[in-house]
Amino acid sequence: MGVSGSGKSTVAEAVARRLGWTFVDGDAFHTREHIAKMHAGHPLTDADRAPWLARIAAWIGERLAAGEPGVVVCSALRRRYREGLALGRPEVRFVYLDGDRALIERRLAERAGHFMPPALLDSQFATLEPPDPDERPVVVGIEDPPERIAEQVVAALGREAGRGEP
Repeated sequence: MGVSGSGKSTVAEAVARRLGWTFVDGDAFHTREHIAKMHAGHPLTDADRAPWLARIAAWIGERLAAGEPGVVVCSALRRRYREGLALGRPEVRFVYLDGDRALIERRLAERAGHFMPPALLDSQFATLEPPDPDERPVVVGIEDPPERIAEQVVAALGREAGRGEP
């Protein structure tokens, strides 16, 4: 989880690869209309986000029911969004990619081919509610290269599971 440009997709894909888990980008759950809305520079409303978050929560539920671990990318900017994704299931964990606004702005300026324009970064930061400790987040800074960040995430999850570094 995190704002656009924080490296969610790149890091999550690396985490899934390291763990051998299924990976899906939450952007795949957006409708064409919502992608067009964001591409045009309009942030999504909570009403827009609700069905998208429900589709992601359903995907998570399917993985859990099948006993198949997975990694899904989702901005999950507000606590209530995260609560709607986790639905009280302790197996659902959030990794918050926490980064400096200036670094994220530079990344967005250099990114090509993504529907989320840099102009929406203000709305992302305005919406962001960093996770509280009671949400048990794994919080990782985004200054390191993505592979190093993925290593940190995998190590943190392994330590919490009592396995040491996987």
